[in-house]
Amino acid sequence: MSAKELFLHYLITEKRFTDNTVKAYDADIDLFLFFLQKKKKSLQQINSNIIHSFLEQCRSRQISHRSNARRISALKSFFSYLSNQNLVSGNPFSNISTPKSGTSLPEGLSIEQVNRLLTPPAVSTPLLQRNYAMLQLLYSTGLRVSELVTLPVTGCNLNASFIRVLGKGEKERLIPFGIPAKDAIESYLDSGRPLILKGRRSNTLFVTNRGRGMTRLRFWQIIKEASRAAGIRESISPHSLRHSFATHLLSHGADLRSVQIMLGHSDITTTQIYTHVDEGKLKSIHKKFHPRG
Repeated sequence: MSAKELFLHYLITEKRFTDNTVKAYDADIDLFLFFLQKKKKSLQQINSNIIHSFLEQCRSRQISHRSNARRISALKSFFSYLSNQNLVSGNPFSNISTPKSGTSLPEGLSIEQVNRLLTPPAVSTPLLQRNYAMLQLLYSTGLRVSELVTLPVTGCNLNASFIRVLGKGEKERLIPFGIPAKDAIESYLDSGRPLILKGRRSNTLFVTNRGRGMTRLRFWQIIKEASRAAGIRESISPHSLRHSFATHLLSHGADLRSVQIMLGHSDITTTQIYTHVDEGKLKSIHKKFHPRG
């Protein structure tokens, strides 16, 4: 019997899985084995890059969230069994988390809404310069709000247009930012920040009137104020811009792995929940390519 057949027999005789579940696991494993065959890799040659490539292929096929979770669970169980039987050394899927069913995220903003939110303020004050620079940087980099409000001055490289962030698990990452964010930060550093500090010193890039770093709650309030000023009725949060950063990149053709790196996700399946079916885009494709569209 093959390794897969041994595993399926184990599911039937010892785990007492239903026929439908066994068939689903069988199909999930076959899909991965076929992927390995195309890559000319054996079960003993699997690494994280191969797994990420496989998961990205699954994402491109627009499988459902539930199917994706089951597929990862099936492969985790399969390799756990193989490892216990000493057929492979270790479980390469052990660090891949299974997406939780029903995981939801704040609604992202449309590009038109983002453009309204990021319109330069009509009156430029030091605090408005700061707020505008923060909004620009957040959308340009997809930072977590905690990373944004604690970002040190030394973490922002204007010459290279990169920021250096220490994220979850003390993991460092570099994220590029665009020209609008660069211009907004330069303006804030040249005139806004010195007027806010009034001779005081701070290592934090974005400071309050007290010369200290900002709280997450205060930035939440800034987002609310900015959205009202932009005429955006939907309730948005700092995570809405992080969400928009990811979905806009993916909808314009960015690969999932690059977005994962910029977001600071340790597991690519976390990044996958930012992918959406754009209904307007689907209608456009259907109309363009279907004979009776």
